Amino acid sequence: KQWYQRRVREFGEKTEEEKATEKIDSEAMWYLQWLMYPLIIGGAIYSLLYVSHRSWYSWVINSLVNGVYCFGFLFMTPQLFLNYRMKSVAHLPWRAFMYKAFNTFIDDVFAFIITMPTAHRLACFRDDVIFLIYLYQRWLYPVDKTRVNEYGQVFDEAEPVTDATEKKDQ
Repeated sequence: KQWYQRRVREFGEKTEEEKATEKIDSEAMWYLQWLMYPLIIGGAIYSLLYVSHRSWYSWVINSLVNGVYCFGFLFMTPQLFLNYRMKSVAHLPWRAFMYKAFNTFIDDVFAFIITMPTAHRLACFRDDVIFLIYLYQRWLYPVDKTRVNEYGQVFDEAEPVTDATEKKDQ
C-alpha cells in the first residue's frame, strides 16, 4: 500500500491528526481503485460487445465519458470512508456541506427539466446517494466542537485538567 501515497505539496509540519486523516484517505483510495478500474474496463468491454455504436470513435468517447462518471462518483466516497473511520463529521465543514446540498438540489432539478443522456441523468442522481449517506453520517456521528475548523476557530474549549477537576471526578 505504501507505493500509492499521493504526492502533496506540504507547507509546514503536519499534526498527528492530519497525518492520520491523510493515511485514512489514502487507504480509502487504495480500496476504491480496486473497484474503479474493473468497473471502467468491464463497462467498456460490455459496451463494445452488446451496445451498437456508429464507429470506434463513438465507442471510445462513450467509454471515456462513463469512466469520468465513475471517477466522479468514486472520488466522493473517500469522505464517507473518512467520516466512518473517524466516527466524526468534523472533516466536512458545515459550509461545504451546505454547498454540496445546494449543488445536489440544483442538479436534480435540471436532471428532471432538461433533456439529457441517461448516463448523465444517472450521474446527477448518484450524487443524491452520496448526499443521503452524508446526511445519515451527520445525524449519526457527533460534531466535535473542540476540533479546530477550517478557519482556525474552536467553539468549545476543552476543560483543562487540574487538581480540582480530578478531585471532582473522584
